[in-house]
Amino acid sequence: MREMKTKRMAVDAMLAAMCAVLGYLAIDLGNLKITFESVPILVGALLFGPVDGAAVGFVGTLLYQLLRYGVSATTLLWIAPYVLCGFLVGLYAQRRQFRLTQGQVIFIVVANELLITALNTGVLYVDSKIYGYYSPAFIFGSLAIRFAICIGKALAYSFALPPLLRSVRMREA
Repeated sequence: MREMKTKRMAVDAMLAAMCAVLGYLAIDLGNLKITFESVPILVGALLFGPVDGAAVGFVGTLLYQLLRYGVSATTLLWIAPYVLCGFLVGLYAQRRQFRLTQGQVIFIVVANELLITALNTGVLYVDSKIYGYYSPAFIFGSLAIRFAICIGKALAYSFALPPLLRSVRMREA
């Protein structure tokens, strides 16, 4: 039992580190950010459940935020979407005993990415108001492009995650 808990914590730590690195390697184009930092969060949530998904999201994005931007008044706001989504995806997987069909994976991953994009847009709005760079064109002008990128990433994740999860589960057994 103790060995299993230690192994799970080690996997969570590796996933959080991957999240931080993937967030740091993001492509930033003004208010457009192309990143794959949610993949390790999704993996942790789909493998272990809501607590692990939220923990990977919190630790991974906290490390990324600290390394890239330092501490600010909105640091926790930028972390919150990933924590919430890791929790919700993990809860969904747990309720289905971690046996998800391809359609369920597509649903939860697309919903997750849409929620992250919507929440990040809200955080961008709050951040812009606090730090004085608000402009409707800056915040909402690229929203269609941001959601298009979001859907593209979500579909790619939806087809890449099931074989990855099967492979990891086979190694656990």
